Amino acid sequence: MTPLLPESTWAVLGPLAMFALVSSITPGPNNIMLASSGLTFGFRRTIPHMLGVNLGFTLMLVLVGLGLGTLFGQLPWLYTVLKYAGALYLLYLAWKIAGSGPMEGGSQRGRPFTFLQAALFQWVNPKAWVMAVGVIATYTPQAGFYWNLALAAAVCCVVNLPSIGVWTAFGTALQRLLHHPRAIRAFNISMALLLVASLYPVAQDLLALA
Repeated sequence: MTPLLPESTWAVLGPLAMFALVSSITPGPNNIMLASSGLTFGFRRTIPHMLGVNLGFTLMLVLVGLGLGTLFGQLPWLYTVLKYAGALYLLYLAWKIAGSGPMEGGSQRGRPFTFLQAALFQWVNPKAWVMAVGVIATYTPQAGFYWNLALAAAVCCVVNLPSIGVWTAFGTALQRLLHHPRAIRAFNISMALLLVASLYPVAQDLLALA
């Protein structure tokens, strides 16, 4: 009887799930912003942000696998422009997070990320690019590539959502501990600094060019 999945796919399924878990749950721009959003806006209002991250990255993974990576290979300057534009956008987001405050007069200051904003953000998120390229290059066997790409995207989608949800829940739980506006502002400033620190690969590239 012919197996449902080729042997090469079964061989990478476990490692793929582990890679998706480790990559999704470790600190990065998405998780830092979700923790800050959970603290500032609460879990429920951050759900569109979470879904945007989850489905936006899944779509990005599929599109990169279907040939967007080839386009960047032919036009390397396009990737460079995207990388540095993403770094500037992350600095802007860090500034916004550092300036975000607690509830004022029964309402929250500012607005959380929308689904579309979070989905589009994946295209300028350095960690998302590393994850997408890693999944395609390492955990997507060439035999039956399109089927394996769809399976890899599904695995990443399923693993990613609860992983990033942990960070949102962490930020939301801090609402019970951080009651003073100064404490909330200090936490958001810390998250902003971590977001800036996540840009160290881009800074290394700039230093290498200097």
